[in-house]
Amino acid sequence: MSKSSEPGTVGSGAGESWARKIILTVSSSDSFPECLVYAIEREFPSIEVEQVSHLEAASASFRHPVCLILVDTELLDEISEHAAELMRHHPSAPIVLVQHDSRDPVSIQDVLNLKIIRSVLPMDLKLDVWLSVIRLMLRGGEYFPAAMFQTYASKVSQKASDRSAPLMERSAMAQNDFDEMGELTDREFQILEMVARGLQNKIIAAGLRLSEHTVKIHLHNIITKLGAHNRTEAAAVFHARKDSFYSDVERSKACLTQSEP
Repeated sequence: MSKSSEPGTVGSGAGESWARKIILTVSSSDSFPECLVYAIEREFPSIEVEQVSHLEAASASFRHPVCLILVDTELLDEISEHAAELMRHHPSAPIVLVQHDSRDPVSIQDVLNLKIIRSVLPMDLKLDVWLSVIRLMLRGGEYFPAAMFQTYASKVSQKASDRSAPLMERSAMAQNDFDEMGELTDREFQILEMVARGLQNKIIAAGLRLSEHTVKIHLHNIITKLGAHNRTEAAAVFHARKDSFYSDVERSKACLTQSEP
């Protein structure tokens, strides 16, 4: 357990005045070394880090409001059991899954099934990048490692390749339709790229100076064109077809340049 003594802002130079709050870490092992605790409290002076060893202990009141809950992946199977109590005690605190080895990413399906998980935090990032992800989540953003979507896309592709020949022919026809639907506008491509980086609609809207409603409309069109069911599938498609997407955009720009007088 570590404490901070000076009130301040969320992040150096952020200019945001926050009351004192708590980041709660939940792990039965020594997953959060003192150096990281020190780095968090140095970067965010208004934040204290509290460490507990199990989810039952996290489902309680603390001396300051909890603004973020970091849960070790070893407790993944227990989260649903304690979800209601965690939300009751800490209604404003996003629950984040902490992943220690990006080479063995958490299944995105497991995250989707839980629904309560708002982000996945890799522990093998460079410190400045890691703190930037913490800052993003403190400001209401979401973060998911690209490896999660790449693994998901690979599994989907593998299932498709195992189908019978007639079904593969139908899949090829569907792929042609998909290619036609995948002709995104520059703005749609820009928004899809930001969605694939794990950004929320309100963050995207602020970054592009659009209304959140306009972003939602663009996202609906993107999902429809890609033949996806939701933003997560759209992000997975982006990561699986990123190179071809960029190629299509460059070809479109080249065609426009050549057509200009």
